[in-house]
Amino acid sequence: MALDNVVGQILESANSEADALIQEAEKEKASILKQADEQVAVKQKAEQKDLEQTLVRMRQQELSSAELEAKRVTLNARKQVLDNTFQSTLKELGSLGPEDKARLYKRILVKGVATIPNAKVYCPKGDSKYIAGTAGVKSIEEKDMEPGLVLESADGSVSLDYRFKTVLEGVWEKELKNVSNILFG
Repeated sequence: MALDNVVGQILESANSEADALIQEAEKEKASILKQADEQVAVKQKAEQKDLEQTLVRMRQQELSSAELEAKRVTLNARKQVLDNTFQSTLKELGSLGPEDKARLYKRILVKGVATIPNAKVYCPKGDSKYIAGTAGVKSIEEKDMEPGLVLESADGSVSLDYRFKTVLEGVWEKELKNVSNILFG
């Protein structure tokens, strides 16, 4: 029986040590799991923060993109209105009545012959009657051209383009900001 007691004590001692080791392993396991959970929580928090920053950045980019697109659409619409206004003005100039056309041509010639005396004048077909007999004009030639006048020196070295479209383009370039302010405020 003494052997049974010794074996029992050894088993009891081994079981106690095993229980102690198991409890220590359980504590270590719990500690490791707690550390792992803490690390996961920290990583999740960091990833959540990154995700939120990414979402904010994406929203801002989308908003900026939408604002740019809205500006582009607005600018295109304004440009279309300005182009239509230009074309409408040019059309009105081209369809002036005979009296208005004669008066405008004579005003052009007064300025033009001051720069080019005895000028050769080119005008659209059928418009020479509005400028016939004007002082300072050497000759008048009708051509297929846009409404308005072109004056040329006798030697052809100097030419002044007073076609309505050319004059309107010059005024348009100079006054575009004012026209835009009038139309769009």
